[in-house]
Amino acid sequence: MRVFRSVPPTAARPVALTIGNFDGVHLGHREMLRRLRDAADARGLPAAVLTFEPHPREFFAPDRAPLRLTGLRDKLRLLSGCGVDEVHVCRFDYRLAQMLPEEFIERILVRGLAARWVLIGDDFRFGARRGGDVGTLRAAAERHAGTPTAFELEGLSSFLVDGLRVSSTAVRDALSAGDMGLAEALLGAPYAISGRIVHGDKLGRELGFPTANVWVPRAQLPLSGIFAVTVSGLAERPLPGVASLGVRPTVKANGRTTLEVHLFDFAGDVYGRPVKVNFLHKLRDEAKYDGLPALIRQIGIDCEQARAWLAAAKLM
Repeated sequence: MRVFRSVPPTAARPVALTIGNFDGVHLGHREMLRRLRDAADARGLPAAVLTFEPHPREFFAPDRAPLRLTGLRDKLRLLSGCGVDEVHVCRFDYRLAQMLPEEFIERILVRGLAARWVLIGDDFRFGARRGGDVGTLRAAAERHAGTPTAFELEGLSSFLVDGLRVSSTAVRDALSAGDMGLAEALLGAPYAISGRIVHGDKLGRELGFPTANVWVPRAQLPLSGIFAVTVSGLAERPLPGVASLGVRPTVKANGRTTLEVHLFDFAGDVYGRPVKVNFLHKLRDEAKYDGLPALIRQIGIDCEQARAWLAAAKLM
């Protein structure tokens, strides 16, 4: 998959296109990407995605923007896995925020990307003050009909799972509530965070539970606590373990968010290795304990509970 960090003034070739933030790449997004792939193949076009960085709500109100489900790296990994040929990451800035809907269509969709087939969700809005919608695009498609820049427009209705509308907000709510099963049902896969294993303060080893510290680039994540997990990237099969995601209040005041994984029955040099941590079951919330002995006892309990859950799930 090719990744472009901007939209060119003039496209090199036409594409089939879908547009959105694709936070989490949940089942609703995956249905859009499946339809995109089918339409692209039928027309002999590359399947392209236009997304935005940062999220528009982060640009307008960073203190009130929803917590991201995925950073850009994980988003691109998931899009690639859905068969996308190219992704255009459009920087969302003041200039783009002030662009009128008609200018967005002409400069970005028609000239910059040469979209010949466009798929949007039923709640898609674009342009200054979110003034553009499916009606705006439909009128533009009619204007371009019969010209070399003609494009087809298709809309996709909401995707439901057991009557629940699949959305990034619904996934975020499930993660916040610790309902990993619902989050997985909405995402189509376990919620995961990828990163590189880095050196930590070695406290886990001193406590008798050596951990792999996975670099988390974002300060805020949509979940926290202690989890039964598997880790992909270190062996042929995902390795079982228990993970702590949070600020470690027992050992550090005002700490940054850290992701530490204790792998069961595994020993090896893992530093510098890229991994993906799959969050399968929440054991408990993060808590502050009265000293290290109490923390060690609780870690032992967490390991037992994680082993039991993973064994019942046939992942041990």
